[in-house]
Amino acid sequence: MTAGTEGGPRGWRAATRAALYGPDGFYRGPEGPAGHFRTSVHASPLFAEAVARLLCRVDEALGRPAVLDFVDMAAGRGELAAGVLAALPADVAARTRACAVELAGRPGGLDRRIEWRAEPPERTTGLLFANEWLDNVPLEVAEVDPEGVPRLVLVGDDGTERLGPPVTGPEAEWLARWWPLAGERPVTDGGEAMTEGEAAPGAAPEAASGAGLRAEIGLPRDLAWASAVGTLARGLAVAVDYAHTAGARPPFGTLTGFREGRGTTPVPDGSCDITAHVALDACAAACPLPGTRLLPQRAALRALGLTGSRPPLALASTDPAGYVRALAAASEAAELVAPGGLGDFGWLLQPVGIPDVLTDAA
Repeated sequence: MTAGTEGGPRGWRAATRAALYGPDGFYRGPEGPAGHFRTSVHASPLFAEAVARLLCRVDEALGRPAVLDFVDMAAGRGELAAGVLAALPADVAARTRACAVELAGRPGGLDRRIEWRAEPPERTTGLLFANEWLDNVPLEVAEVDPEGVPRLVLVGDDGTERLGPPVTGPEAEWLARWWPLAGERPVTDGGEAMTEGEAAPGAAPEAASGAGLRAEIGLPRDLAWASAVGTLARGLAVAVDYAHTAGARPPFGTLTGFREGRGTTPVPDGSCDITAHVALDACAAACPLPGTRLLPQRAALRALGLTGSRPPLALASTDPAGYVRALAAASEAAELVAPGGLGDFGWLLQPVGIPDVLTDAA
């Protein structure tokens, strides 16, 4: 579906794509994502160490292949790939082929062992890891009008919005299945209402129609994730992101912007990040595989050895320097698993031809 006209307001998907990934887009800047917001990768090297342990578990499940792939989707400036290589045991690192997937150019000084690509390689064997990738895959935004019809939201370069045509076709089907909007009326491809919703006695028209309710149509993310998982011959695919699932969708969506570490109004002019939380359950269903799991980050990282527990106080008297180091590590681990923060991120795990390697996560 094409929304908006050339030079005028357009759908959020096209506007976000240009603002983030165009020639002067936000992600083309030299500072990279770390210059504007803090992900788990930037919060502590413990995150890369945990991912390295996960890669080692995948390696064992694969029978220690001659070449073990680590594919880092939306690699930023290669921080995670470099951290994982540094944390691997020498014998595993010697067999690991690391690949960073990112549209921006290769940063200077990056470990030469890391291949830099705009697309994931085909037929890999190992771990495909996507940390905060899907939340930046552009998508359309829908809003219910006063008649109860979900319409595409059009946006100008200055962030001004207006309602556009009704949502139809595969996007409407996605909404109906994954993010139904209260009060919505089905529409035909021609945009005419097929049925008229009846208001409850005494209900205001706005309440009856669900006017103002919004949703982000995650179909492009489902397709992007299925395509990425399709490159994995054997191993494990993991998506880590801000997430929500059916039954807990936010009524007015999650579209927002980030600039210099602070949340801001999303304006598609290349000056800020534009992001929206991910319907990870829909992504999982787009690529149905046995053993698929959805976990909070705190459960996944605890299964990989990060608890955030303070070291025993007795260590302070026997090894003061060691106690200080352990206390600092515990503080960093606590941030990664904290409820209400990074610990609430969702992990989607999909094994391909191997058993579950996080059986101790719950």
